[in-house]
Amino acid sequence: MRAMVIHQHGDPNAFYQDEVPLPSPGPGEIRVRVKASSVNPLDCKIRSGALPLGPSLPAVLHVDFSGIVGAVGDDVQGFDEGDRVFGFAGGVLGYPGALAEYVCVPAAAVALMPQGLDFAQAAVLPVAGATAWEALTERAHLSPGMRILIHAGMGGVGHMAVQIAKTLGVEVHATVSGPVKAALCQQLGADVCIDYRQMDVSSYVRQYTGGQGYDVVLDTIGGPNFHRSLLAARAGGRIISIALRGHHDLTPMHGKGLGLEAVFCLRPFMEDAGFERLGQRLSSLAKIIDQGSFQPWLHEQRFAFTDVGAAHACLESGQALGKIALLNNL
Repeated sequence: MRAMVIHQHGDPNAFYQDEVPLPSPGPGEIRVRVKASSVNPLDCKIRSGALPLGPSLPAVLHVDFSGIVGAVGDDVQGFDEGDRVFGFAGGVLGYPGALAEYVCVPAAAVALMPQGLDFAQAAVLPVAGATAWEALTERAHLSPGMRILIHAGMGGVGHMAVQIAKTLGVEVHATVSGPVKAALCQQLGADVCIDYRQMDVSSYVRQYTGGQGYDVVLDTIGGPNFHRSLLAARAGGRIISIALRGHHDLTPMHGKGLGLEAVFCLRPFMEDAGFERLGQRLSSLAKIIDQGSFQPWLHEQRFAFTDVGAAHACLESGQALGKIALLNNL
């Protein structure tokens, strides 16, 4: 079968079309005819070699996929040939990714597609959506009446977190860059949008929380922004980070008695266990999408699999507005 393959780590031009063996589903697996994928920062870091979690070279990358079930392995329940599904393919460690005609995946890491979405819309959900779902429903301990700050409210994870938080009945504040993103983020449900280029942390904490700070802060950016998250949280609050790498001064965290949770949704692939948690999160997302409470926001330009390098370059340029989808033309 045809696939987009990298033979060495490098810039977005590292992808080449190649022939790879057609996989057969093992016990607990399904084989899917891939219809679409999407680009995550994680995919770019694996491609470049900045994050050494990719499969052995030559490698097929990309975690997210949507498609149609073509074959079902032993010990699989809940899926039949012809089902429209979305989920986690791999593209990490020993699991080949989604940039191919077909992929075999753990059935537990897959869910039936929401009825109202097309393949491109469904393909942008797994990593970002499951990350946001885990962060807010399993780690943040949100309850109605609480106030949350979501950094990068129109980012891949951020715009999904905004919508999930609203379904939980909390007051949602989000940082954005510029009035266009602010308007879109409010359209998705944010109560307050903060242009971080115009206001520093102390200013927006004073203006929007009366100086108390936020019950929960979701840091989707990491780096220097983690320190800003510590400053934005109230005493006794919680920080949820999806990018907790590097060295940080935790003095503000100690002084405020903050809780800290780190979220990395691909842990089941690293531990080769716990895939059912991924499928459960995707099923929960599909449910609120079918109820009309959630929608993914896609970048206006769609890419083909053979243009995956251009899709990576688009994400790395910082110019994309919404999740980048790729349609399979192999």
